[in-house]
Amino acid sequence: MIDISAQSPQVLLALDTSTDMLACAVTRVQDGTAKVLATGDHLCRRHANEELVNTALKALGQVGLGMADVDGVLVGRGPGSFTGVRIGIATAKGLACALRKPLYGASTLDAVAWVAWDAGVRGKLAVANDAMRGEVYPGIYVLDDAGAHRTFASETVAKADACVQAWSQLSDRDELTLTGNGLFKYRSRFEDAGFQDFADEKLWLPTGQALVESVLAPDWQPAVGDGDPALVLPIYTRLSDAEENERKRLGLAQPASVAITGVDDALANAHLQVRPMSVNDLDQVARIEAAAYEGSAHTPWTRNQFYDELSQPDRSWWVAHDQGVITGFAGGQLAGSDFEITEVVVAADHRRRGIASRLLARVTYDAQMLNASTASLEVADGNDPALALYRRLGFQQVGRRPGYYPGGADALIMRATLPLMVDSALVRQHPEPHASIRPWPIQAAPRTAQQSAAIADAGPLILSIESSCDETAMAVVDGEGQVLANVVATSIDFHARFGGVVPEIASRKHVEAIVGVYEEAMAQAGRHFGCDTLEPADLAAVGVTAGPGLVGALVVGVAFAKGLCAASGLPLIAVNHLEGHLFANLFQTPDLEPPFVASLVSGGNTMLVHVRDWGDYEVLGTTIDDAVGEAFDKVAKALGLGYPGGPVISRYAAKGNKKAIHFPRAMMHSGDYRFSLSGLKTAVITYIECENKAGRPINLPDLAASFEAAVIDVQVAKAITAVEQTGSSDFCVGGGVAANPQLREAYRRKFGRRGVRVTVPPLKACGDNGAMIGLVALRSYKAGLFADLSLDANPNSKLGDWSCSQHPVTWHGTQDWLQPKPKPSK
Repeated sequence: MIDISAQSPQVLLALDTSTDMLACAVTRVQDGTAKVLATGDHLCRRHANEELVNTALKALGQVGLGMADVDGVLVGRGPGSFTGVRIGIATAKGLACALRKPLYGASTLDAVAWVAWDAGVRGKLAVANDAMRGEVYPGIYVLDDAGAHRTFASETVAKADACVQAWSQLSDRDELTLTGNGLFKYRSRFEDAGFQDFADEKLWLPTGQALVESVLAPDWQPAVGDGDPALVLPIYTRLSDAEENERKRLGLAQPASVAITGVDDALANAHLQVRPMSVNDLDQVARIEAAAYEGSAHTPWTRNQFYDELSQPDRSWWVAHDQGVITGFAGGQLAGSDFEITEVVVAADHRRRGIASRLLARVTYDAQMLNASTASLEVADGNDPALALYRRLGFQQVGRRPGYYPGGADALIMRATLPLMVDSALVRQHPEPHASIRPWPIQAAPRTAQQSAAIADAGPLILSIESSCDETAMAVVDGEGQVLANVVATSIDFHARFGGVVPEIASRKHVEAIVGVYEEAMAQAGRHFGCDTLEPADLAAVGVTAGPGLVGALVVGVAFAKGLCAASGLPLIAVNHLEGHLFANLFQTPDLEPPFVASLVSGGNTMLVHVRDWGDYEVLGTTIDDAVGEAFDKVAKALGLGYPGGPVISRYAAKGNKKAIHFPRAMMHSGDYRFSLSGLKTAVITYIECENKAGRPINLPDLAASFEAAVIDVQVAKAITAVEQTGSSDFCVGGGVAANPQLREAYRRKFGRRGVRVTVPPLKACGDNGAMIGLVALRSYKAGLFADLSLDANPNSKLGDWSCSQHPVTWHGTQDWLQPKPKPSK
C-alpha cells in the first residue's frame, strides 16, 4: 500500500472528472512531497468517460511508465457533476482492483484551493464550485506559505444567491479572493454585491497536481478504508430529487393509494422491505415503541413526537415492514458532521432477523448523502445484544454518561465512521457500501500446480459486467460457456417506494456495490477451481453492457470495466443488453440455433425480433409507448401494490377471474407488429377511479387477472403471426417479464398446438444478470471483436450494435448456478 509519507519514492496516479476539466497527473511521492512527472489536464466537457483511461495511459507513457509502475491511485470525489464524479471514481476503482493497489479519495473543492495556492494566491480564498440548479458548493480557505487550510468541516451546497448573501455579511469580506467554476455562471451576482477580487479564470478548475498536493497537506485525513477502493465514494451534499420530493410527500400528505389498500407501500413483496417512515406509519410505530419499553422506567416517544420529527429538516427515519405491517424502525438527525441516531427499535417477535442492521444501513446511507462523516448513538450498559450489533457494525465506545437511564444504568456513547461495516455476504442482495471481503489489497493464496493447470485448461475466462438498470451484476464464464460465478446486487429496496427505478439512485448504488460484486465474483470463480480467488491475470477479457439502459447506470459499469482493462492489459468487449437477454435462452435450450422469432419483454423494452442468425437481427415491431414491464409497474403503483409490479400482480392474477373486467386489447388487429400499452394502463387507472367514486371495493385478484390477460392476449397473438409469416419452428422469450408464469404458459400452450418449440429462460436468468452478458462476450471474444478504451455507454443503442455473427458458442454439461440451492438442515 502506498504511504504518502514514505521515504522510498512511490508513483501516484491522480484523476478527477468532477468538472469540465479532466485532471490527470503522474507524480512521484517521497517524504511527504510530490514531484509531478507528467500531466494530462485538459478541458473535456461531457467526454470524460471516452478520454479518461487513454489520458492516464498517455501521461504514464510520456515518462516511460506503465500501469504496472503505479503504486497507488488518487481520485477526486467531488463535489461536482454527479455523473462526472462517478465516472472518475468507477474508473479509479477498476484501476485499483486490477492493480491490487490502494485507492484514495480527495475533495475537488480542496484541489481548486490548491490551484490558487500554486499560483501564489495568499490570504483568504472563497471557492464557489458549480452545483447546477442555481446552486454552488461553497468553501472558505486560508492560504499561507504552508498551504491551503479549510475553515469548514465538510462540503455543503447552497443557492448561489444565498452564498452571495452569506459571504457579503462576513466581517472580512473585503479580504476574500473568489475562485471556482461556479463563477462562470454567477460572477456577476458576486460583483453586484460588491466583490471585486477574483482569481484569474485559468485557476477556477482543478488540476491533477493540485489534487495530489491536497492530500499531502499535514491536516489532510485519508479516505475511510486506508486505501480500500470499496469505500471510496462520491461526496454528496443532498439526497436525490426523488428522495427530497418523497420526504415532503411522506411528511405532509397521505398517498392516494391508501384509499385502496389501507396502507402505504403495502403488499410490495412477501419478504421484508424497508422504506422511509411516513405519517401513515405513526400509529404502528408508536405501538411498537410503547411495547418495546413496557415495564421499563424509560419513557417511550409519543405519536406526536414522531410526527414532529418527520416535519424537520436533516432527519432520516426508516421503517421495516412485512406486507405493510411495521416490524421495526430507526432514525435520527444531523448534527454538524455527525449523525445522531436517536432510535433503533424492532418488534419483539421480529428480532434477530437482521432488521436492525438493514435499518441502520439505510439511515446512515441518508446520513452520508447529507455529508455526515460519522454516526453516533447511545445504548444502555448491559444491553448486550445491542452492543454486539453496534460493535459488529463498527461502532466504538467514545464516552459514558453515568446513571443516565432511569434505574441508574449508564449510557455508553458509541460512534462509527461512515459508511458502516456491513457483512460482505449481503453484497448479493443489498449493495450497501462496505469494506472489501478481505483486508485490502487482496492477495491470492499460493496455488498448487493442479489448480493452475485447471484454470489454464478452462479456456478463455471472461469476466462480464452488467449495470444497465438497478442490478449490479458480474459473472465469470469459461471457454465452453460454463458459468463459474454469478453475483447480483440489487438496489430494489431503494426504488420500491417510488414505484419504479430512480436513475440517480441506481447510479449511486452501482458505485457503492461494484467493488464488492467484483471481489465476490472472482472469489466464486476461484472456488470452482479449488483456490481462494481468481486474479486479473487469469482472465482473457472483460465484457460489459454498453447499452441500452439508463445512461447514469451504464457509465459506472463501462468506466469500471475500462479501468480493469487499462490496468491489466485485458481486451475490452462491448455487449448489447438486449442481445444478452436473447442469449439467456441458451441456458434452457443449449442447441438453440437461428432462425427463430423472439419476444423481448421487460421494464424498458417490448419488441418482436426475427433472429436470422446470431448477430443478425430484424426487429419486426416495438412498443410505441410503454413497455410491458413498465405497464405492470404503473398499474401496481396505482393500486398501491409496490415495486416491482410484475410479481405482485401475477400473484393476485393467479387467484382472479381474467374475464371479470374487459380491458382493451390495443393494436390487436393493427396488421403489424407494433404494441401499445399506454391505453390499457389508462383504462385500468380510470376503472380504479370510477370504482372509488362509486364507493365499491376493488377486487384486486379479478382486476389483476383481467389486466394481465389483456397484455398476454396481444403479446401471444402477434407472436403467433410473426412465427407463421417467418416460417420459424422456434420461439423464444427474453427479459424480466419472461418470468411471468401466465405468459410463459400461454406461449407454451398456443405454440404447442402448432408444433413450434418454445424456449423461455430459467427464472433465475430472466432478470438482469452478468451470466447472459458473459455468453455474448465469449462469442465476441472468439470472433476477435473488441472495443477501444474510448468506449462510452450508449443508452439508446439498438439490438445488433457491437454484434458479430461468427463463432456461436456451444455448451456442455450443466449450469450449476441455475440449480436451486439445497435447503439448510435444521
